[in-house]
Amino acid sequence: MNAIKAEYIWLDGTEPSPLMRSKTKILPEGTEPPVWGFDGSSTNQAPGGASDCVLQPVFSVPDPLRGEPHLLVLCEVLTTEMDPHPSNTRALCREVAEKFASHDPLFGLEQEYTFMRQDGTPLGFPTSGYPAPQGPYYCGVGGSQVFGREIVETHLDMCLEAGLSLSGINAEVMPGQWEFQVGPLGPVEVADQLMLARWLLCRIAEEYKCDATFEPKPAKGDWNGAGCHSNFSTGQMRESYDACIAACEALGKNAMEHVKNYGHGIEDRLTGAHETQRWDTFSYGVSDRGASIRIPWQVKRDGKGYIEDRRPNANCDPYVVTRLITNTVCSAI
Repeated sequence: MNAIKAEYIWLDGTEPSPLMRSKTKILPEGTEPPVWGFDGSSTNQAPGGASDCVLQPVFSVPDPLRGEPHLLVLCEVLTTEMDPHPSNTRALCREVAEKFASHDPLFGLEQEYTFMRQDGTPLGFPTSGYPAPQGPYYCGVGGSQVFGREIVETHLDMCLEAGLSLSGINAEVMPGQWEFQVGPLGPVEVADQLMLARWLLCRIAEEYKCDATFEPKPAKGDWNGAGCHSNFSTGQMRESYDACIAACEALGKNAMEHVKNYGHGIEDRLTGAHETQRWDTFSYGVSDRGASIRIPWQVKRDGKGYIEDRRPNANCDPYVVTRLITNTVCSAI
């Protein structure tokens, strides 16, 4: 029987921002990926004296790097008692998604990221100093405007080959900064796919001798930060503009709980400049990219649709973001 390589992928317990980890298991072809152990003392998930943790496969796709029949296997982390590990935010997200399944919540996540050279400078920046100011880089074209397109196109092709639901890509406002979009999907499914797309991006960047960082403010000064804008709707919102407004109001009443859980370093990014509202201020408005929540112009025109929470950082935990938004909005409308 032929052997396949299954790449087990999980989130570790590093604080304040978890890291992605992975390791390869060899399986007989046609075998369902089983639970597997790992050394939690090396991933900030267990002490050395009781170091074993468990990987529970929850979502698998064809591996576009190695080719079929090899697999990418996303895992939840469990304790040896087979309970969700304290670092397992997916388990909490599952509970909320199941509770509010009748609301039919859907998400589209816009993952921004920045390519960094090995010397620590963003791709497209000179090794000392700064490039020309922001302006021509967003959705730009040309060798002096766009940096890293070959990596981005490879990533897009591999995500689609894996069957991930990417819905678009674009160059972002800062040189070396890009975005891909995942969804629309349910709260758990969209986070699962975002995690695998993040892992693929970082793995592909290795081949180009650079890193893909999700830091929220990768270049200090007059440069846009990197977010993970979260588009959200329920079945009711997709039929009623009043429900969209009610969702905005609900998020405003719970604003600080969301902000403090939307990714480390959020105060550095949500400053009130560079298309953001301040982290300690809540607002919403039609077509307003300086608001906490943007209501797209076509939603106002159509009288139904979705809203965009612009606050989550690029380094957010997507399971936490989708859980909080689902719980806050669906509890209120």
